[in-house]
Amino acid sequence: MSGGRVLVYGLGVSGTAVARHLLAEGTEVVAVDDDGGERTRRAAAELGIAFVVGPDPGELRRLAEDVDEVVVSPGIPARHPVFALGGGIRVVGEVELAWRRARAPVAAVTGTNGKTTVTTLVHAMLEESGRTAIAAGNIGAPLVDALASDAEVVVAEVSSFQLALTDTFRPAVGAWLNFSPDHIDWHGSLDAYREAKARLWANAGSGDVAVANAEDPVVMAATDDPRRRGASVVTFGLRGGDYTVRAGALVGPSGEIARIAELRRSLPHDVSNALCASAVALSVGADLDGCRRALASFAGLPHRVALVGEAKGVRYYDDSKATTPGAVLAALEGFDHAVLIAGGRNKGLDLTVLAQAAPRLRGVVAIGEAASQVVHALNDATTVTTARSMEGAVRAARAMARSGDAVILSPACASFDWYGSYAERGDDFARWVRAVVADDDGHDEGRRSDDPDHRDPRDQR
Repeated sequence: MSGGRVLVYGLGVSGTAVARHLLAEGTEVVAVDDDGGERTRRAAAELGIAFVVGPDPGELRRLAEDVDEVVVSPGIPARHPVFALGGGIRVVGEVELAWRRARAPVAAVTGTNGKTTVTTLVHAMLEESGRTAIAAGNIGAPLVDALASDAEVVVAEVSSFQLALTDTFRPAVGAWLNFSPDHIDWHGSLDAYREAKARLWANAGSGDVAVANAEDPVVMAATDDPRRRGASVVTFGLRGGDYTVRAGALVGPSGEIARIAELRRSLPHDVSNALCASAVALSVGADLDGCRRALASFAGLPHRVALVGEAKGVRYYDDSKATTPGAVLAALEGFDHAVLIAGGRNKGLDLTVLAQAAPRLRGVVAIGEAASQVVHALNDATTVTTARSMEGAVRAARAMARSGDAVILSPACASFDWYGSYAERGDDFARWVRAVVADDDGHDEGRRSDDPDHRDPRDQR
C-alpha cells in the first residue's frame, strides 16, 4: 500500500519492521501498544511516528476509523479489543501485509507440531542445494523483511494466529504437518482453529503445491478445495504417500532421498518431519543431494526430544516445547518404555487423551498448575506421582525408571505457571538432570526433595 494511513498494533520486532516498511513506501503510520515502556517509546521515536499507549476501546475505535487498515502484530491476546472493532474496519496481520510485497516464492509451513523443525530443515535443504533462502515468520527474520530481501526462496513458519488474519496470502508451496487441539483459548473453538489452519490453502490454485500429511484425516479433508482449484497435492506419511518410508529409506517420486540409518534423528516424528521437509524443499527448487546432506547433518532443535543426560541405563529427554497432548503422544511413539513428566498451565485442552500412551508408560510425574488434571487423566492407567518443583520431578522420575527406560519432560501444557518460557523450563529440567547424573551413588535419600504424593492404581484394585 503506497500512501494512505495504517495503524500498527504492537511495536515489537515484527511491528517495528512493518512500520519501517510502510514508512519507506510513503504510508503514514500510527503505532499503538499496550506497553508504554522505554523500549516501545524509543522504537516509535526512532521511527518518528505517532505513538498511543493502551487506548480504551472507544479511543481505539476512533483511531481505527481514521486509517485504511489495522495491522496486528503476533502476540496480541485473543480477546483484545482490536479484534472486536468490526464496522468494516480491516484488520490484518504481518503475514498478509508482507505477502502483498513478495518478491520471491514463499514456502509456508504450518501445523500443530513440528513447524519450526520443518522450516529449519527446508531452509537447510535449499541452502545445501545452492539456493539463496531465508527462514522467516515465527522463525528468523520478520516476514516483511524476508520478502523484501534478495532471497530466491522465503521459507515461512506460519501460526494459526497469523493465518487467521490473512485474506490473499498464497504461498507457492504450503505444507500442513498435522492437526490436533491447541490454542482453543485464542480461537474460541476447535473448528475456528481448524479453519485458521486451512487458510494456508485458501487461495491455492494452478501452479501451487499443497503438501499434506497423508495420515491426518483433518489435513487430508482440507485438500479438497485446493485440489478443486487446480493446485497439486503432494502427500507424505510413514506408512504411505508420495513421500514415505520404504526398505529403510526415505523415498519420493524421484527416488531415494536418504537412508534412515544415516539420520542423526530417527524417532517416528523425526522421520515424518524429514519426509515433509523433503516434499516442500524439492517442490520449491532443492535437489536430492541437497536434501540428503541437510538431513545427514541435522541434529534437531533444542527442547524437542533432545537428549540431555544418561545414567544407570536411563536416558533423559527435554521435550519442553511439547505444549499439547498431541505433541506428547507423537514424542512417546519413539519409546518402548518411558517415565513422563507432564503438566504446567493447561491451554484449555483435554489431557485425558494422554491415556492412549499408557502401554508405553512406566509412570508419570505431574507438575504445575495442571498437576491435578494430569492425575485425573492418567491415574487409572499408570503410576502417577505429583511433584512440587522440577528437582522433585526429576528425582521422582529417576526413582520410577528402570534401565533401558527414557525419562521425558513432555508437558502437554504451557510453561507460564513456573517459568517464563518453554525454553526456561527445559533448561531447568536439564540442570536437574545433570545434578542427578552427577550423583555418585545414584541415591538421594539424604537430600531434600518434594516428598511426592504417590498414587498407583494397582494399589487400589
